[in-house]
Amino acid sequence: MLNQTSVVEFLLLGLTDVRILKPFLFVVFLAIYFLIVAGNGTMLAIVISDPRLHSPMYFFLGNLSCLDICYSTVTLPKMLENLLSTHKAISFLGCISQLHFFHFLGSTEAMLLAVMAFDRFVAICKPLRYLLIMNHQLCTQMALTTWIIGFFYALLHSIMTSRLKFCGSNHIHHFFCDVKPLLELACGNTELNQWLLNTVTGTIAMGPFFLTLLSYFYVIMYLFFKTHSCSLLHKALSTCASHFMVVILLYAPVIFTYIRPASGSSMDQDWIMAIMYSVVTPVLNPLICTLRNKDVKRALSRVVTRRL
Repeated sequence: MLNQTSVVEFLLLGLTDVRILKPFLFVVFLAIYFLIVAGNGTMLAIVISDPRLHSPMYFFLGNLSCLDICYSTVTLPKMLENLLSTHKAISFLGCISQLHFFHFLGSTEAMLLAVMAFDRFVAICKPLRYLLIMNHQLCTQMALTTWIIGFFYALLHSIMTSRLKFCGSNHIHHFFCDVKPLLELACGNTELNQWLLNTVTGTIAMGPFFLTLLSYFYVIMYLFFKTHSCSLLHKALSTCASHFMVVILLYAPVIFTYIRPASGSSMDQDWIMAIMYSVVTPVLNPLICTLRNKDVKRALSRVVTRRL
């Protein structure tokens, strides 16, 4: 793989060249990373330890928390290192590995959100058969399927990107290795890689998004035409609100980054969007899920009470 390119390492240019800003950004992102690990770790620990939360919805929330910790760990530690270091190099293999795990975990989270929307659909539209349909075996299979599909989707990108020839600049205008900035540096024909980025990534991103919207559409239609109750509609939508907020936080910057065509003028905006879905979303997810969920707040209160 390495003998196809004269580039053996890349230089991640990071967020800024202004030296005085780097210590400040280091402290800010270090604090955010600590909040991500602490918030999602607490959420995961509560879901595992509290028997009252051993239900399909919280099983998927536990998966989401695990994904958020891993997702931010792929990019943030290297970014923090580069904020303090003058040598911002990452090896060719390290760059491809970072690209792989970033797309693996990101695509898995997108598909998991669609699975969580289906879970809410079954809970609201088929409440009497909910536990029968969403049994432990099905939940495990659906979660495992999202992880497997995400892994092989990312493997496709990492293999195709590693086969490119890099014979010019090795400066990546980003704070981590991603497909789009690497395509900007590649020599030769990258049309197949660009097609894969637009088509396959578009499918992985938009497919679960439309399935999520479809689940909510059926929920609203069911409540309007089956129950004729505004109070039940409000209650059901309030239970889905936190999940929908997580969906919007993830998909808005992802769609902006990957669905539009790549261009040199757009690369400066990409890292801002990447901050949104790789840093902001993981730190907000546990707050959204906790503050709007009475069961989680009660479980957290029980844990704090026992500790005290």
